[in-house]
Formats: sequence, C-alpha cells, structure tokens
Amino acid sequence: MAVVDLSHPESKLILCGDYMPPPDGDFTMIREIMRLQDEHPGQVIALMGNHEYRFVEEHRFTEYEEDPAFAWMKKLPFFYETPTQIFVHAGVDEEAGDLWKVGTPEETMCEMFPWNEGPFLKDVIAGHTGTFNMAQDESFHDVYWDGASHYYLDGTTHKSGQVPVLKYDIERERYTAFTFDADGHPEEYEPEPPRRR
Repeated sequence: MAVVDLSHPESKLILCGDYMPPPDGDFTMIREIMRLQDEHPGQVIALMGNHEYRFVEEHRFTEYEEDPAFAWMKKLPFFYETPTQIFVHAGVDEEAGDLWKVGTPEETMCEMFPWNEGPFLKDVIAGHTGTFNMAQDESFHDVYWDGASHYYLDGTTHKSGQVPVLKYDIERERYTAFTFDADGHPEEYEPEPPRRR
C-alpha cells in the first residue's frame, strides 16, 4: 500500500539520493524516478547521493555519457530548501551557520560522516547512513529524530527491506513516519528521540 500521494498538486516527494545499489551501474530506479518526474512535473525532487556523485565522477567521458539517465544524474541538485527545512543526502556544514550553502562543499553534502545533531537554523532531513548508528541500537531502522533539528532516514534499506518515508504536514507543522505490519499495511507514527542503550 502506498504512503505517498501525488494526486494533490501541492504535494511533493523529495528523494534524498542513493538510487543505485552497490556496485552501481543499475539505472532501474533512476528511470522510475525520471518517469515519476515526467508524470508529476515539479512535484518529485531528486537529490544527489554519494552513489550518484561517485558514479558520475568515475564515468565521465565514457559510454555512459550517451545514456539519458547519466545526463539526469549529472544535473541532480545537492540540496532542496524550504523556508524551514534543508533536504540533503548526508548533511551540511553547520559551523558555517547561515552561510551553509556556500560553506558546504558538494562532496560533503553527499558523504558527510559523522552526522550532526542538536539545534540548527532549519530542520535538516538527510539519509546516507544507518539510523542504528545514531540510535546506538543494531535493530533500529526507523526514522531517527534527534529531538532538535535533525531527521535521518535509514540508509540501510538492504537490511530493513523498507524505504523510509518522512511526511511533513505543512498546515499542522508536524512530521510523521511509517512502519509496516506483517501484512504490509502502513502504520503512521510521530518520530521520538530513541532511548539509547
């Protein structure tokens, strides 16, 4: 059952990168995202992840240059900003404060490690790494909220078997996420800072 509804023209789907499974070179998901962008103009935003960033860097001036999916990857933005949020694959240089856009190298936006926690100017929604690291719990694969300005989408979908979704209700200014029961039905919940062991 789908948890993303793009039938409302104001709805947006923001994808935070890593569309190619290692060892990369599989454009299946990229072609699906391109199709969604064609069907829902302006509603589907795809950001650069470290998989795409590295693949583009390593395959310039090769036979991949002829593939429309490769051209699409080369143009991916590194972040998407709203008045209250920054969506990015890995993170931004928060020490740069309100100059984070010019103070964060593109490579850092894709590959920053470790992650940031605590208050920042805006909410930062990122992925890149497994949320079990942040929660200090090997079994944790949900959306991680640090209790302040950071929401992290689990980057270990190959372990969890689920693509993490964080929903933001603009009118209520409220975040929710989803888990799935044994029958695959979504259950919506509000992320809470996990109790670390």
